Amino acid sequence: MKKLFALILTAGALFGQGLDPAKLKEQPTDTWPTFNGDYSGRRYSPLKQVTAANVGSLTLAWTYRINMGPNGPGGVSVKATPMEVNGVLYFSVPDHAWAVDARTGRQLWHYEWKSKGGIHIGSRGMAMYRDWLYFETPDNYLICLDSKTGKERWHVEIGDVRLEYFSTPAPVVIGNHVIVGTGGDSLDVPGYLEARDPETGKTQWHWNTTPRPGEKNADSWPNKDAMEHGGGMTWMPGTYDPELNLYYLGTGNPNPVFAGQGRKGDNLYTCSIVALNPDTGKMAWYFQASPHDTHDWDAVQTPVLFDGVIDGKPRKLVAQASRNGYFFVLDRTNGQKVVSKPYVPINWSKGEDKRGQPIPDSQKDPRTDGILSIPAASGGTNWAAPSFSPQTGLFYVSATENVSLLFMTDDEAKPEGFAGKENNLYTKASLKALDYKTGAVKWTHEYPGQGGGNFGILTTAGGLLFTGDPYSNFIAFNPTTGAILWHSRLGGQVANGPISYELDGRQYVVVGGGDTLYAYALNK
Repeated sequence: MKKLFALILTAGALFGQGLDPAKLKEQPTDTWPTFNGDYSGRRYSPLKQVTAANVGSLTLAWTYRINMGPNGPGGVSVKATPMEVNGVLYFSVPDHAWAVDARTGRQLWHYEWKSKGGIHIGSRGMAMYRDWLYFETPDNYLICLDSKTGKERWHVEIGDVRLEYFSTPAPVVIGNHVIVGTGGDSLDVPGYLEARDPETGKTQWHWNTTPRPGEKNADSWPNKDAMEHGGGMTWMPGTYDPELNLYYLGTGNPNPVFAGQGRKGDNLYTCSIVALNPDTGKMAWYFQASPHDTHDWDAVQTPVLFDGVIDGKPRKLVAQASRNGYFFVLDRTNGQKVVSKPYVPINWSKGEDKRGQPIPDSQKDPRTDGILSIPAASGGTNWAAPSFSPQTGLFYVSATENVSLLFMTDDEAKPEGFAGKENNLYTKASLKALDYKTGAVKWTHEYPGQGGGNFGILTTAGGLLFTGDPYSNFIAFNPTTGAILWHSRLGGQVANGPISYELDGRQYVVVGGGDTLYAYALNK
């Protein structure tokens, strides 16, 4: 009876209150309340109990292996970044969500959605508003749960699975808006972003990633049909500046994929970094990372926000290591270029225009007899979370140097769908540290052997950088030099972004490896 009473008291303490909205604007300490820890996307923890001096004493505190019940599929990876609020971790995989005690790894509840289909490639996390949780499903529903019980409050459709939309991003809560996006590039469907009411799920605004006839920059498409089927999917969450009240989002590649002859022009606003007003959905500015993309190089990679000094003057900046191999640093008030420079070898650009946007070389467009593409279609990086440390002033990215042959498989005047294929020739994964002022690579750690990598990154005030490698290791690096300080073997590759939080005076570092969450802390 005493044990039961203690469990009831513990559950009551864990679920005693909802999320304080102010936590979203603070650096994460006792919480990790959104996908990137805070709105900035820096994935930097100010915690420093675990340091370069004592990281060798970091040990496993607990593990939680996802339990989907008797009907759950095997082989699922935890791609979601867990949220931690009031001592509870919340995370998702396709069609499932959990609450887990952040101190012990004990499961508190499990929710299962009965799917109608869709591509189950992954779920990247959840969002929270007061006591309510939100996540998206592969068949394009936004689900609202009671955070205390895991019981469903409501669900609303945000995309049509019959058109092969599939929804993977973690929603983002800004004020009284739940911002959601979708993916899909098989049926040439239009991309969009929406804000939904957190209490009802009703649409507050809808922003198309491509213009419509008569709208600004509609002339970057040849006709109405092309722009209305032009893709630009919104399958990763963005970042937010509360002072400017701007939401920064990377958009997906245009459709048809690989074949651009039916959509001549720059194809705005695909492959772009855009700044939107989260209250209205109106665009303030854009910067196109890959004009008229023909290589499947979406630009959904996290736009990271930080303040810096350029030419002796303070600037509000946004930086992205883009899939096309370029590192961009922009003034986040207006989108003007500060840095535009490749961080991996490339062969597709003839330089940059006056805005700092790359100028594609049409000779590198895919052909039926193939072209050599550097980087490969998988890109210089993918969706894995980067990090920026104000302690070092460096931007860190899970990078890949790769080469492939790209083939166009539909050379009709009006191609459709996924109109190409790829033959990879060489792939080398690494971790890179970039100077935000110049774009220079300050150091590179190359992982042994050939093979790709897509590992989320966390930096901390303890002088540490945590990430994974192709061999299922979880590693702590020195973020200044790139030296390895500690590692631990996991049951699968790091598939999400590590997080850190402090509870009861103890700092935890949590990461997903395969189908398991691993929590590390110093020995008591």
